[in-house]
Amino acid sequence: MIEPADYGLDNLPFGIISDGRNERPRPAVAFENGVVDLDALVRAGLLDAELLRGATTLNAFLAAGLETWRAVRARLRHLLSVAANARERELVAKATLPREAVTMHLPVTIGDYVDFYSSIEHATNLGRILRPNTEPLLPNYRHIPIGYHGRSGTVVVSGTPVRRPHGQRKPPDADAPTFGPSTLLDVEVEMGWIAGAASTYGEPVPADAVREHVFGYVLLNDWSARDIQAWEYQPLGPFLGKSFATSISPWIVTLDALEPFRSAEPEREPEPLPYLRSRESWAYDIQLELLLQTPRMREHAHPPLTISRTNLRGMYWTAAQQLAHVTSNGASIRPGDLFGTGTISGGEPGTQGSLIELTWRGANTLALPGGETRTFLEDGDTVIVRGRAVRGAARVGFGEVVGTIVG
Repeated sequence: MIEPADYGLDNLPFGIISDGRNERPRPAVAFENGVVDLDALVRAGLLDAELLRGATTLNAFLAAGLETWRAVRARLRHLLSVAANARERELVAKATLPREAVTMHLPVTIGDYVDFYSSIEHATNLGRILRPNTEPLLPNYRHIPIGYHGRSGTVVVSGTPVRRPHGQRKPPDADAPTFGPSTLLDVEVEMGWIAGAASTYGEPVPADAVREHVFGYVLLNDWSARDIQAWEYQPLGPFLGKSFATSISPWIVTLDALEPFRSAEPEREPEPLPYLRSRESWAYDIQLELLLQTPRMREHAHPPLTISRTNLRGMYWTAAQQLAHVTSNGASIRPGDLFGTGTISGGEPGTQGSLIELTWRGANTLALPGGETRTFLEDGDTVIVRGRAVRGAARVGFGEVVGTIVG
């Protein structure tokens, strides 16, 4: 569940809202049980951030860079703290809406979307499932952050229904492919980082430049049609089995908010090439949870069932390596670009971030309340991914990303 402490002064994630009083999308931050309208604060003279006045996305704010992000966040921390004076508190109260009263929108206009493959446990599991009796990891995995370019036009905000995709499928025992709805519809528990300040075309970005070019993180579910993917992915990789939908959570948690949760990076063998090395660790201790609720569970008032728990900290490649690699050939990034981590899986049972791993491509079944079982998703199923970081007194929530399958 999302709790007020998830959105305290140490978090203040940024998003885009609208509500019944004002249907124009506008910037906001989440705070405790409320949502603070940043456009209203600028108009009231409390926040010196003209980039947020009248804005319908966060792209211009992200383009302004680290100094601006930190100045706005510091001012908000003052306005929402006990240090604010009576006038400030009054105007902030007028700009605050109940969380349940607002509609959330995509926080940025996404120009490009890249999804990486950065969990070595996930890559190993898929290798064993798809290429049995061979070495599960391909030779390049420990040397290079693998990724693919997704489709930015089908990135949707949490709560958007996901339509079951149609495509070509060819089971191993079939003589020819057929066209129809995917019968192996899957989820992928991921996080995504959103680019801040742009880089220059033709100039690679060093791994140590994370703070300048990464604004923050969201939760991400890269929906996957495994039967379509299995037929099409050789020799060029993911295409229509991935491009139909990617869901993200609506609030962007900044890197500064995540600072208390930095963790040691995993050991890498062999050592990455020099351009993939960074002086600091960019791994984060972020707890993730995957939940499933079927139509029958809803009908009988069964709450969503947790089917997996995992953590971001074990990813083999971090945002620093991903940033350095994606720009290493001179490609540039732009404010609002989205980069997925890839499925986040651990090495223990129940820590896998996809159904293909949890059920070993349908060989096992998930037991659900009321005697139901699942191997892959059926129409009407709702999937929820939640995220939270807790270390001592420090606590930051990402909320959740939700999607329901429709036929």
